[in-house]
Amino acid sequence: MGDGFLGRTGTIRTPHGRIETPAFIVVGTKATVKAVVPEAVSALGGQAVLANAYHLYLQPGSDLIDEAGGLGRFMNWPGPTFTDSGGFQVMSLGAGFKKVIAMDKTGVRSDEVIAEGKTRLAHVDDDGVTFKSHLDGSMHRFTPEVSMQVQHRLGADVMFAFDELTTLMNTRSYQESSLERTRLWAERCLTEHARLTAERSYRPYQALFGVLQGAQYEDLRRQAARDLGAMDFDGYGIGGALEKENLGTIVRWVSEELPEDKPRHLLGISEPDDMFTAIENGTDTFDCVSPSRVARNGAVYSPDGRFNVTGAKHKREFGPVYDGCDCYTCANYSRAYLHHLFKAKERLAATLATIHNERFVIRLVDDIRASIDAGTFFAFKQEFLGRYYA
Repeated sequence: MGDGFLGRTGTIRTPHGRIETPAFIVVGTKATVKAVVPEAVSALGGQAVLANAYHLYLQPGSDLIDEAGGLGRFMNWPGPTFTDSGGFQVMSLGAGFKKVIAMDKTGVRSDEVIAEGKTRLAHVDDDGVTFKSHLDGSMHRFTPEVSMQVQHRLGADVMFAFDELTTLMNTRSYQESSLERTRLWAERCLTEHARLTAERSYRPYQALFGVLQGAQYEDLRRQAARDLGAMDFDGYGIGGALEKENLGTIVRWVSEELPEDKPRHLLGISEPDDMFTAIENGTDTFDCVSPSRVARNGAVYSPDGRFNVTGAKHKREFGPVYDGCDCYTCANYSRAYLHHLFKAKERLAATLATIHNERFVIRLVDDIRASIDAGTFFAFKQEFLGRYYA
């Protein structure tokens, strides 16, 4: 495929089945893929689901999910599961940024940066993070040990080490001290993970991925990859502040440093071009809320780009979202019907649009995987993106 191509195919084995990579991990933040039943996620080719440790810790509580037999059993999802560590939520609580990691970094550099009109709900120190619940204002504390305890109780097949996610506005010196803090936290996570694995030997083994930070700095990213790459993690999460235009470069830096035989997960990206870029530079799995989030606002994917099915021109379109889509929605319903559901504010709108969008992304990643095996990745990339962004 030419020099410098880091894309690869592989298999991740978990107690709840295999994940053929590259793979898109469907996001089910609160132990549910919003608006869709788990059987539909299976039917549209979803291989694994990722839930959020922070949200589930607050509601319904990780002890309750443990009692239920773990995340998969609780939500009736038989396949592999992932939970993130809560590090991202702590950053968004701390700085008040919603879901944007790719923030505009022009302008001010400050370690006290905070989104306009927001109050700081989280405070970081070397031992952990104290934060205020967004649900009821109660105070909580996450340390690496607490994050491991919560995630062990949630019982996902893949967990992530607790890390501090900085923003692109943080100063270089803060990024350096934060990286060292995350490294020390990674060691504490491994120690606690080993203790809990022994203590909970009646549960299937849970893999622990270390999380690589370092923002936009090559030396910090490579250092993080070397430091954590030398530790006994089962895989790696690439996290932190990424600008879209630097995504491939940053993923490449860490892929070049990390052990070849361990999976790499990119935490939270959004658009099809990002997916090609991430995979091309060595990412094995990634998650993304975008397909389900935009679906709930009436935006649907097609090979010719994303469009809004609520637009007037779709009112009398009796064909599918697009010809050739093999999803349940396109097999059974028209654009006109989807248009009607959204206009009438019917809940089925979100369900049908989500099924379509998740299928579109999963099918795309499946096709990328096939193209790597066939040696046609770059031709497929050019053809797909050329049409999608035309």
